[in-house]
Amino acid sequence: MNMIVCVKQVPDPEVPPAKFRIDAKTKQVIPPEGIPPVINPFDERALELALRLKNAYGGKITVLTMGSAKSESVVKRAISMGADDGVVLSDPSFQDSDSFGTAHILACAIRKIGDFDLILCGRQASDWDEGVVGPIIAENLSIPIVTLALAIESADKALKVKRVTTDGYQVFSMPVPAMVTVSWDVGRPRLPSGSGVIMAARKKIPVWSAADIGADAGQVGKGAARKEAAGLSRREWARKCEIIQAETPDEAGTKLAEKLRDVGAV
Repeated sequence: MNMIVCVKQVPDPEVPPAKFRIDAKTKQVIPPEGIPPVINPFDERALELALRLKNAYGGKITVLTMGSAKSESVVKRAISMGADDGVVLSDPSFQDSDSFGTAHILACAIRKIGDFDLILCGRQASDWDEGVVGPIIAENLSIPIVTLALAIESADKALKVKRVTTDGYQVFSMPVPAMVTVSWDVGRPRLPSGSGVIMAARKKIPVWSAADIGADAGQVGKGAARKEAAGLSRREWARKCEIIQAETPDEAGTKLAEKLRDVGAV
């Protein structure tokens, strides 16, 4: 089974709140000094599921990411975990692409790769939390999609996909090639192996430009964006203490309940 896993480089979700900064004017997150970006945790789950399928059925895993040349770090992370190859998609024209532009770029790269049975990606990215790139890729490639997958089995050139729901799960049968977005519930991804780290360090990661993949300039970049962030703000936290004065415990409880109601806490 030949699989393609789409991953994204994101700011480390574990960054201490004190180091999180934004530029409200440009509507961008300012990278925290000394804390490198990481592979999107949701995409790591997709990679983990791909590795399980590779262990069960054999095949090859190719990782795709869009960003700068520095984004090769997330590709090498994936290779150290067990992926076979990877490609970075980088071009000045890709800058400020929205979800539709990103999906177009990834779909063009997938067409260039050509031979695949399954595309996987995380259910969403941890930075913008939109969760729409996977479905748009499927639409662009005219292939079936199942979202929020928990497990996948292969049988008779088809896939059996177990999908998480709010009160249980559903099971779908779908032909290949296909797209699957992976639920967080798939479980914790494996750690890189020692030999995998050495292999990844030696691996030369190709960088494909817009010309290499035949991307349509009219569908990428800020000029082609169908939506624009109206604002970006950082939640401010503040602690405030107020002592409830009362003669008896019952009176204190009543006053506390009234105060909580007044401030909207209940």
